[in-house]
Amino acid sequence: MGARKRDSDRRIGRRALLVGGAAAAVGSAFLARDELSELYWRLPGVRKPRVEGAVDYRGARWVSASEANFRWADRPDDYGIDMIVVHVTQGGLESAVKAFQDPGHQAAAHYIVGKDGRVTQMIRELDVAYHAGNRGYNERSVGIEHEGFVDRPQDFTDVMYEASARLAAGICRRYGIPVDREHIVGHVEVPGTDHTDPGEHWDWDRYMKLVAAAHTATA
Repeated sequence: MGARKRDSDRRIGRRALLVGGAAAAVGSAFLARDELSELYWRLPGVRKPRVEGAVDYRGARWVSASEANFRWADRPDDYGIDMIVVHVTQGGLESAVKAFQDPGHQAAAHYIVGKDGRVTQMIRELDVAYHAGNRGYNERSVGIEHEGFVDRPQDFTDVMYEASARLAAGICRRYGIPVDREHIVGHVEVPGTDHTDPGEHWDWDRYMKLVAAAHTATA
């Protein structure tokens, strides 16, 4: 499951600093009213308006993670997204959902894919999830959890692989992420982490072929 080390950086994004600095330097009189109306939320202490219950992946079930387990952001404007990190929950789907809703858990991924292919989104892609155990990777990636245990290959079902591949392909298309193993990685490959997921039973060759096929099909 996602790293338990809390991403302690709570500062505003780079673009918020730039906008705030610009407004202070030139004064609001020099900024067009429509520009201010669009950029006001980038100023310190202001959150971009959200549509409650909105999902980034059509068909996903929305269940909100605890605000303690992610950081509000506006990716890819403030942090570019160029990576997907693959995880395994080390438990059942609903236990993972409950963990990500727990503020004391201090970690959560954007998505969970169940053995039955059901996709649950818990954090918007524009926000920074605490899933990789590495601040830089958190800021640049989308985290996908998979229901099951790393030592149980039977947990990685056909419908799970297929659903996750469609999800990953959509993410790659949205942000122009190359469909390769440099940009779609396992949690174990994140520098500084002590996790081993998705483990030796995760079929990377199969998964990447499915992602590539889904990416081509949606194109």
